[in-house]
Amino acid sequence: MVSKETGPKPPTPEAKPTGKPVKKAARKKKEEPTPVAAAAESLSLSAEVEKPKIVKARGSKNIHSGIAHVLATFNNTIVTITDMKGNVIGWSSAGKIGFKGSRKSTAYAAQMVAQDASRQAMGHGLKEVEVLVKGPGAGRESAVRALQAIGLDLTLIRDVTPVPHNGCRPPKQRRV
Repeated sequence: MVSKETGPKPPTPEAKPTGKPVKKAARKKKEEPTPVAAAAESLSLSAEVEKPKIVKARGSKNIHSGIAHVLATFNNTIVTITDMKGNVIGWSSAGKIGFKGSRKSTAYAAQMVAQDASRQAMGHGLKEVEVLVKGPGAGRESAVRALQAIGLDLTLIRDVTPVPHNGCRPPKQRRV
């Protein structure tokens, strides 16, 4: 193919070469509120610590009573709150909250787990629970106390730890 050129092309209006580099216009910084004004709003003189408000969940089910299943193992604590039929309303575990490793098996972690799960359930209108505790872990009692402290009425506390009738051989004794 042979192309025909008809002399030099006129420069396009987009590219006008000049000898000076083009400077960009300086952007204005967004004005932020002063930290003094923000700090004055957050201060309160009340000595009592306010409880976090329970917010109604979207599509809340208005469940009045339910069952709190507390699984306290040697390594973790899991709290699941269901309605009376067994449908899960809210759940939490030490790993979900952010504890890692051996901190998951502490009584404090179990307390935080129970509070988190009960807040979820109270968002659906839960008022009273039966507590079923399973396992030998450190978080058994503290999870039950936390459920009571957050404002749920405990109607029943039952230990449902499975006990073998001389079933499987237990693990060997640790030598420390």
